[in-house]
Amino acid sequence: MKRIFPFFLLCLSALPAAAQIALDDYRRDVEEYSRLLRMAAARTEAAVQTAERARTDFLPRLSLDGSFAVAARRTDGVERWTFGVLPQIVQTLYGGGVRAEYRRARLGTDAARSDEAFTRLDVRYAADYAYWNLSSLEAFAAARREYVEIIRSLKRIIDRRFAEGYIAKGDVLMIDARLSEAEYALESVERSRDLAIHNFNTLRGAPADAPVVLAQSIRDSVPELRRAGDTLALARRPDYAAALSRADYAAEGVNVARAAYDPHVSVGAGGSWQPRSPNRTGATVVDGTLFVKVSVPLFHWGERRRAVGAARAAADESAWSAAQLRDDIVREESDGWTAVVVSAAQVEATRESLRIAGENLDLSTYSYGEGMATILDVLQAQLNWIQLYTNSIQAHCDRALARAGYLRITAQEL
Repeated sequence: MKRIFPFFLLCLSALPAAAQIALDDYRRDVEEYSRLLRMAAARTEAAVQTAERARTDFLPRLSLDGSFAVAARRTDGVERWTFGVLPQIVQTLYGGGVRAEYRRARLGTDAARSDEAFTRLDVRYAADYAYWNLSSLEAFAAARREYVEIIRSLKRIIDRRFAEGYIAKGDVLMIDARLSEAEYALESVERSRDLAIHNFNTLRGAPADAPVVLAQSIRDSVPELRRAGDTLALARRPDYAAALSRADYAAEGVNVARAAYDPHVSVGAGGSWQPRSPNRTGATVVDGTLFVKVSVPLFHWGERRRAVGAARAAADESAWSAAQLRDDIVREESDGWTAVVVSAAQVEATRESLRIAGENLDLSTYSYGEGMATILDVLQAQLNWIQLYTNSIQAHCDRALARAGYLRITAQEL
């Protein structure tokens, strides 16, 4: 009895290839449906529009003020009504933190774009996790079904031998208890598999109960993965780029806070259309003006110093936050690579032990049928086989997830 390759792989190979879902296709479907990516794209667009709005502060501004009033009483021959229309075009020459605001808005756009890229990285990892988790649960379910069938096969032998009077009732009770336990474990695994299918379909926007056939398995061979190192991880990680942009954004905030208290100079031209004052005849007049406006803050009780100090403290916090993230990424890269190496070693370690457990189970079952072994020997062999089979599946699952996790940590999927 060969049990090194689970029969669920044979079931998959018998299904039409067109119905199978490849990992790359699933990733694409998840990205196209992802609400998180849409929200991240909206935040990026908001940042772009904010930067464009800040750029308009460099341009002349045209405004129009108007008023109309009617007095309650008319006195001394003066008309009761009056109005004023005042158009102005103003150009800022200096001050107001226009350049600092624009530079800061552009840094906010860079941070938003990096955040969107990192969200895409997380969405892809979520797709990988859902895919390999479902594959592992299908393998667990297949192993449990095979385990149940093995016990049922043994039960048929025990029932026959008990009917022939060769064994005691105790053997029948033990195999019945083992079968009940195995069927319960199978139901639990199949329930977990169904939940994994719901999650798998929800991520891609499909009906939760839609049938799923995976084109790839956790037992498939994978290309050798080379270590990228923390330097490459730091260079590629979008969240680290976003943290650096936010640190620069906060540093630019110091200039913005300081500029609000600098002198402000603007020039402009305007006009007025209004009745003469006092308005005795209703005749109107149009006047034009050219002006230079200068505003110089003199004494605000240390308000400028406090505003700049608060902005500088926020800049320090952002800088330290970026430094902390750098340390976290360095640690994640080391831990991720360790997981890749250990999981690959565990896969290799389970190969031979699973083969030996299968042969031991075959031998014990045959010996019991021939009266050369006890029921306890067979039950122990079954228990060893399912435990090692479970370990093998878990090792393959850990390898797939460790590989996906390392690709995310080093941002190699972007």
